[in-house]
Amino acid sequence: MELQAVHPHPPEHLNNPYLPHLARIVRIHRMVPDNYLFQLRFADDAVLQKWDHRPGQFVELSIIGTGEAPISISSSPTRKGILELCVRRVGRVTSALYRLPTNSMVGIRGPYGNGFPVEEMAGNDLLIIAGGLGMAPLRSLLWYALDNREKFGTVTLMYGARSPAEMLFREELLSLAEVEDFNCLLTVDRDPTGTWKQNVGLLPSLFKKMTFDPNKTYAAVVGPPIVYKFVLAELLKLNFHKDRILMSLERRMKCGVGKCGHCSVGYKYTCIHGPVFTYWDAINLPEIV
Repeated sequence: MELQAVHPHPPEHLNNPYLPHLARIVRIHRMVPDNYLFQLRFADDAVLQKWDHRPGQFVELSIIGTGEAPISISSSPTRKGILELCVRRVGRVTSALYRLPTNSMVGIRGPYGNGFPVEEMAGNDLLIIAGGLGMAPLRSLLWYALDNREKFGTVTLMYGARSPAEMLFREELLSLAEVEDFNCLLTVDRDPTGTWKQNVGLLPSLFKKMTFDPNKTYAAVVGPPIVYKFVLAELLKLNFHKDRILMSLERRMKCGVGKCGHCSVGYKYTCIHGPVFTYWDAINLPEIV
């Protein structure tokens, strides 16, 4: 009698939001100190085929014997097979991840959160504004827009870092600066080496180099609080509609499914109602930023 192979996860388990799926680390790219890009591939072919996400969503990454942590997805859903996570070493779970070599197995739950409303944004111009580590979650939206170029009007990236050595995806973005039909504006606060050929200055200074139609442009902004303070002021001066300014606010999240209450802000949960919020949300829930 021939034995039939048993699938490691029965189909009903594929939709279980509490169940981590095993994924293998296939590549580790050391971008800047304490910020590595981990490329993962699901071990289960059924999960691999079923997996999909929206730009701006996140996953819960678990290290066996250590715990789990919410991590933004840096890869685009248009590029199947590999899940990319840009992870900063800041705590127990991420430190344990950094000790793992390639071919190690980790757990992935998700994807979670609302992500960017890409269907609603289609047909409009797109302005992506990243400060510092904010490029990690916005990279997913960037590549989604570039891979679906026909769905958007003008696509512009403004990205600022403290120095060239601290710029995430530096070589990748420098290559994109040469792409036609895409505006890639990169800047650094300072250039100690004197070799940086792009802009030098604070992120808001890049607004002087472009013009936008606020009635047909969506702005996606991610960065530290100081970036929101000055970039939002620039967008409002340009008469951007408050519901066309989108921010990804990933602080406070823990369980990912709205059970622990750790990320509650007023009457919203960051992990469920976010992490992408409009500027309207921010002014109605001021403690959210």
